[in-house]
Amino acid sequence: MQAANLSPRQLAARVGVSGKTIERWVANADLIPHARNREDACMALGVDEEMLWPKVVQDRLKVGGDREIIRSYPYRSSCPSTAWGELIGNAKRELFFAGYTNYFLWLDQPAFVSTLRRKLDSGCRVRFLMGDPVAETTRNREQIEDVALTVSTRIRITLEHLDKLGSHEGLEARFSAHGDAVNHVSLSVFRFDDDALVTPHLARLVGHDSPLLHLRQYVDGGMFDRFSEHAEELWSRGVPIESTPVAP
Repeated sequence: MQAANLSPRQLAARVGVSGKTIERWVANADLIPHARNREDACMALGVDEEMLWPKVVQDRLKVGGDREIIRSYPYRSSCPSTAWGELIGNAKRELFFAGYTNYFLWLDQPAFVSTLRRKLDSGCRVRFLMGDPVAETTRNREQIEDVALTVSTRIRITLEHLDKLGSHEGLEARFSAHGDAVNHVSLSVFRFDDDALVTPHLARLVGHDSPLLHLRQYVDGGMFDRFSEHAEELWSRGVPIESTPVAP
């Protein structure tokens, strides 16, 4: 106020509050005025909000583990297919698709088989972890969803597309172990180097109706690492698909 040559009473008049209110702001640094009052006070004093109320600005900025949440979507289907395409296209080291069926990828991503083949040829590791189509958890999930395109059918469609890729040193595919199936079907993790898209499956909803988080790794032991470790644990106990018979 001194630099702006304003007294508490003059500032109060500019902001539209009482002089006592200004005095309380000065006396108590933890007292945060209403947003409109903060804006008017900053204009009157010719300073940025960060100078007067740094805590407000800090609270608006993501710090620590919160920085890893890039964006959230109330529905997986509301995340544009172009966002998936950019993450897949930008990945250089690792693509890990740990959805229970991974079926939607083949629909949403144009020429997905060709894209994966180019990634493999460039040295990118590509992994698919999916549920076993004959597992009890799969049958139970089909009863819960009660949709025409069943879970087991969606898994087999993914298997058909993977077969088109053929054998490749960098391509790996597994079924999650039957003991892990419940944990797998309730949470999908898709990793693209240091980015991940995560979908916790809600109650009776199919995947595209469940929420989605876009995460990016910034800290050790943060959200990205926690979900990645979950997927890696399921992978570690998974059964290589080529050694597992799949009923027609």
